[in-house]
Amino acid sequence: MPISLYQVDAFATTPFAGNPAAVCLLQDRRDSDWMQQVAAEMNLSETAFLRPRDEEATYRLRWFTPTDEVALCGHATLASAHALWANDHVAVQTPLHFETASGRLTARRDDGWIWMDFPADPVAPTDPPAPLLSALDGATPEAVGWSGRDYLVRLQDANAVRALQPILSHLGTLDKARGVIVTAPAEADDIDFVSRFFAPRVGVPEDPVTGSAHCALGPYWAAQMGRTTLTGRQVSARGGTVRVHLDTPDADRVALGGRAVTVIDGHLDA
Repeated sequence: MPISLYQVDAFATTPFAGNPAAVCLLQDRRDSDWMQQVAAEMNLSETAFLRPRDEEATYRLRWFTPTDEVALCGHATLASAHALWANDHVAVQTPLHFETASGRLTARRDDGWIWMDFPADPVAPTDPPAPLLSALDGATPEAVGWSGRDYLVRLQDANAVRALQPILSHLGTLDKARGVIVTAPAEADDIDFVSRFFAPRVGVPEDPVTGSAHCALGPYWAAQMGRTTLTGRQVSARGGTVRVHLDTPDADRVALGGRAVTVIDGHLDA
């Protein structure tokens, strides 16, 4: 029986921007090896696998890069929610619930935006390991932190973030880290901070737009700026905008907002 398969550009309003994710809607169980093979075939930074549960509008959700399963992914969750609503699998006014390796996540629609409830990843200052400093290839960090998932490196300004060409082979040796977030204050009035994200260890040299990185960026910049509603811009080649809201700077949950567009609607025969 063919399996519904969508490719969605997340954190984007037009095709070929933001971060592409594949969304595979399963009706029965598939094993991890099969999911990993599909993700390698799709060759996108993430492929999401959804399987409906008995509870209304509730799905088991797993995420795979071309080489690894990951515990949290924002853009593929956004893509999953968009695919379910846009293709009438769930009524658009109905909130979605996802059972994941990072607990239960929810998504809702509000004025054309999809808002996701994610766990916050507060950033603690840390001494940077030598491979991280060497990977920055001459860029000087103003601060380095650890979120429990990723390193966060603050550079002096947005131009330094855009210009950075890290040595990916060095980043790939950071064995306890999923990836590295590089960030700085933004220069535009409608954007608060910029970022880029590199995760070669899990098969993603540079991720175009990383929702889950904003679980760390949100608390970090909320504390720096004294505000709990912020807008970030990931300044990769494709680029994307992520809205962030926390109830307080030290809240244990963060709301991430974005938009999405479907670019492929098809079926998987495998």
